[in-house]
Amino acid sequence: MPNSYTTLWTNDLCRELDRTGRAGQRLTMLFGGPHQSLPSFVRAGVRPGDTVFPVRAFRKRLHLLGAMEVSRIIPYKDAGAELHDDDYAKLLDWRTLKAGCVTEVLLGPPGSALGFGTVVPADLLSRLTYTSRRGERTLKHVVDGELARSISVQGIYRLAPDSATALRQLVLEHSG
Repeated sequence: MPNSYTTLWTNDLCRELDRTGRAGQRLTMLFGGPHQSLPSFVRAGVRPGDTVFPVRAFRKRLHLLGAMEVSRIIPYKDAGAELHDDDYAKLLDWRTLKAGCVTEVLLGPPGSALGFGTVVPADLLSRLTYTSRRGERTLKHVVDGELARSISVQGIYRLAPDSATALRQLVLEHSG
């Protein structure tokens, strides 16, 4: 059964993506690596068929930036040899996402359009649930419907099924 994950993008990355005109473009690839600044999707358990929701913590709100279903995961060092010309062009086009040391590339069919205006509503934020081998957890540091600190979303985390459904619905409602 496919899983869904969130991955936190930095405000600097989001500003750069917005500045370079990426808003409105459909997500087709994501990058992972060995460091906290660019964590590994593979180490987090992401597999083909799973959905990844990039998010941003900004001004005490959690912003849902889009969604992409993963079709393939390849080592970054093999991207030139493994990708068809069209996909390699997309890799170069999305190089802004390659902040830091990249070791893996997640490819997908075109996902939702990248957007910076979708805020996770306060009621959903307070019940957003993640799951792991240790059990389920909600976000910490949610105060009066606002995200006081982003530590609970820093990294790549697997969503509980109800939360994944709610985020998927939010993407659908806000996609053009």
